[in-house]
This record gives sequence, C-alpha cells and structure tokens, in this order.
Amino acid sequence: MAQARPKPQVITLTDAAADRVREIIENADKPVAGLKIGVKKGGCAGMEYTLDYVEEPSPGDDRVEDKGVTVFVDPSAVLFLLGTRMDFKVDKLRTGFVFENPNEVSACGCGESVELKPASLEDA
Repeated sequence: MAQARPKPQVITLTDAAADRVREIIENADKPVAGLKIGVKKGGCAGMEYTLDYVEEPSPGDDRVEDKGVTVFVDPSAVLFLLGTRMDFKVDKLRTGFVFENPNEVSACGCGESVELKPASLEDA
C-alpha cells in the first residue's frame, strides 16, 4: 500500500522574516493570530503580494508555523505561493519583505508587482 505524501509547506520564512513577523504581531493595536499572505491583481506586472493582520483565521486558510511564528496563506493564493521563501531585508533604498517565489515568471522594474503562474500539483 502506497503511503500518502506529506502535504508540502506552502511557504517558509527566513530568520529575518520570522523576527519581523513576530515584531509586527507583538506591536499590533489589537491581539492578532498572525499575518495572512496573499496575492491580488495589480501593478504593472499583473499581481502584487499582500499582507494583512489575522484576528481570526478563515476556515480555508493554510496555517504555516515556522520559526516560532504563524502566518496564514489565503486559499486563492496557495498555488501561486507554493515553494516560496519569505525574507525580510533592509538596504539603503528599501526595507521590507521579499518573496523568493519559484512560480514567478517576471517582475516589474520597480519591484512592486510580479507575474505569477500557478504551481503544478504534480511537482508538489
């Protein structure tokens, strides 16, 4: 009898990203369960990453616990984020979360939007 493959984790966080998520949650104006990561149509390349507070997770959210923090992935974004590594970087011109996404086809010059293709479930 074949064993079921474990469900792959949609997204992983670097230490820097986990530290920043923890800081955001601790400094929120009200108690939150974590941050929700998603994608929406927008920007010159077609899609943008989104981050929102989660007070109460939605039933379909994919819960990811990594490095002591919890993030939730919007169900409509799972195939676009599968295999993504979330980092947090500070440099001279920009500070923020950076998504290293294997499903990214291209990005705009300003780095605010991306073109994404859905991941193949056969590869997961």
